[in-house]
Amino acid sequence: MINYILFISGGELVLVMLLALLFFGSKAIPDIAKTMGKGLREFKKATNEIQREINEHTSDIKKDLNEVTSVVNKETSEIKKGMEEVTTSVSKDTQDITNGITEKYQD
Repeated sequence: MINYILFISGGELVLVMLLALLFFGSKAIPDIAKTMGKGLREFKKATNEIQREINEHTSDIKKDLNEVTSVVNKETSEIKKGMEEVTTSVSKDTQDITNGITEKYQD
């Protein structure tokens, strides 16, 4: 299987390097690479700054969301506990009624 980098094969990459050498000369290539490196560094710096700002502004939203989630979970567990108590009480009452009916008809 042939490896492609950004849809460019090895032969095409060599051709591009040769054309760059012919157009710019051997003395200009290091300057071009240095300029490209600075550009990439600035791009990465800007990207990191944007990520930092997004994280900074969304931290309040995350905090609020976590608080709401904890309140909802607490209320849900209290409702569940209440439902279990009602279920237990109804089951007990049903069992008492069933036992009462069974005893009445057995006599």
